Amino acid sequence: MPADLRVSSSDSTVAATPASAGSDMLSLARWCASHGWPVHPLAPGKKTPAANCPTCREAGHDRRTCSCRGEGRWCHGFHAATLDMHRIQQWWGPRPQMGVAVACGPADIVVIDIDAHASLLPDRNRLLPGIDIAEDIDVSAMTTGFHTLAVLAALRGQASPADDTNTLRVRTPSGGMHVWYRNTDARRWQCSSGSSKTRALAWEVDVRADGGYIIAPGTVTDVGVYTPIGTTRTPAPLPSWLAQELQRTHHLPAAHVPAPRPVPGRARQAVAAARQSGDPVVATLATVLTEVADCASGTENTGFSEKLNRAAYTLGGLVAGGHLAENDAQDALMQTASHARPGQERRAEAIIRSGMTAGARRPLHPGSRP
Repeated sequence: MPADLRVSSSDSTVAATPASAGSDMLSLARWCASHGWPVHPLAPGKKTPAANCPTCREAGHDRRTCSCRGEGRWCHGFHAATLDMHRIQQWWGPRPQMGVAVACGPADIVVIDIDAHASLLPDRNRLLPGIDIAEDIDVSAMTTGFHTLAVLAALRGQASPADDTNTLRVRTPSGGMHVWYRNTDARRWQCSSGSSKTRALAWEVDVRADGGYIIAPGTVTDVGVYTPIGTTRTPAPLPSWLAQELQRTHHLPAAHVPAPRPVPGRARQAVAAARQSGDPVVATLATVLTEVADCASGTENTGFSEKLNRAAYTLGGLVAGGHLAENDAQDALMQTASHARPGQERRAEAIIRSGMTAGARRPLHPGSRP
């Protein structure tokens, strides 16, 4: 793990300078990719993506037909985000001062972005969209996103996400906070701004999700470091109450807008690795995980149980052969199964347990067929 992420459990500032921390951005990008979070570079010292090439800056240029991504360039920001370790080396190796950002949608990440800037209050009906606040209630103390989010959580009988020690939280240089959560179902949550009149969770609280990016913890900018808080370094599942609030406040695409379900991080990593590696173990891993992930395209007649059992049997053999850690195998299988059949985790666990147990009796080695 990058040194900038190994901080004390206190909510203190990391003792790092742009010069010392910037040299570790390659390590940070690799660390993010190892979690299945596609990354793209930020302009040195800035919060914005690295600049496009001259062709992509021309008026009328169409990102959808652009060849830059296939040719290894970072044009178009989070659309170019990658898990490819070779490309990450090409991007950050010679340019260690570029910051690191994560593409939220492909990473299945939802980030609650809390603003700490004290601002003039808007009309009271915009403090908590969709929730009426009586005229006789004094709202003058609600001057930051920390306040509005805390009130929303209290109304639902929950603790504020800002106090959630079970998930990755990051202190921003301005004193705000990024609270990272992992999306565990097929819903493609949309980004929003807390000042929006059409889609907002709470005033001064932004949402970073599909169609956006978030700055990785440990990234250095000209105004400071994005500092992890406490000891938790991975996102917890998005709380159900918070998912309900996101749905209530219109954070899902309109019904007529298609929202494809992406392959989960572990399977994407395996596929990316298989494209660059002649290792038959990696290719086998990619094949069986992708077969399970493809079941997300339909709710029946996809052979989900059979494919998951085959994948579990194969990974059990790879574990027995010493090519894969058991915890990693179980994690990859559960992530992929949850993606394909959200809400059926108990059934998936039984299939995985049975399949891996059977597979462990027949160790697999490079070149072997499952």
